[in-house]
Amino acid sequence: MAAMSEKRIRLQKFLAKAGVCSRREGENLIAAGRVRVNDAVVTVMGTRVDPEKDKVAVDNKPVALEEAPVYIMLNKPAGYISSCRHGDAAIVLDLVDVGERVFPVGRLDKDSTGLLLLTNDGEIHNRLAHPSFDHEKEYVVEVRRAITDDALDRMARGIALDDKMTRPARVRRESQNAFRIILYEGRKRQIRRMVEAAGNEVTRLHRVRMAGLRLGDLPPGEWRFLTGQEIASLG
Repeated sequence: MAAMSEKRIRLQKFLAKAGVCSRREGENLIAAGRVRVNDAVVTVMGTRVDPEKDKVAVDNKPVALEEAPVYIMLNKPAGYISSCRHGDAAIVLDLVDVGERVFPVGRLDKDSTGLLLLTNDGEIHNRLAHPSFDHEKEYVVEVRRAITDDALDRMARGIALDDKMTRPARVRRESQNAFRIILYEGRKRQIRRMVEAAGNEVTRLHRVRMAGLRLGDLPPGEWRFLTGQEIASLG
């Protein structure tokens, strides 16, 4: 019995490993009644499945674990949603032509550009997305009006958003209207809201690095598989 129980994993973890979505999005799918196990709708979050025996489906489409993990770097252009599904909106998955199902790690909002990691490895997603791991995310930011030294200092020390201070960041001026910032967290629209709180407005937000991955000269809208060394850097 012990050997059998070791094979059983939480349903949301199964969905993440299968490349359907992240664990968090998997929980939403389960709660919405869109997931079936052995032809029965499952809405209980603690449900466990045996990947070798149980039949899992999302929206009545069978789901199985991928044979091998896939890791892709995309230079996201503006106008694309960093989501697996979003109605009729253009999504980043439209830009990637691979047979495996992958999903984005560390979202960029529709108007932002730059480095986006796509993978079917749910464990890597959790490791990079969770703030407790302190992975760095580096951005180049352009603003509408000249940015003051005081505003840069405030963002470096932390700014109150929703009554909670942002974590200290590393900030460096690039020009009168641009700066570079390294974050150790990823709150929703964080940089745009920090800039607004400092009395300015973002006109361009471009991510150039995430953890050990650097965008380099990958053209906008283009993608490539990660090298072995880059995959190792994600661990």
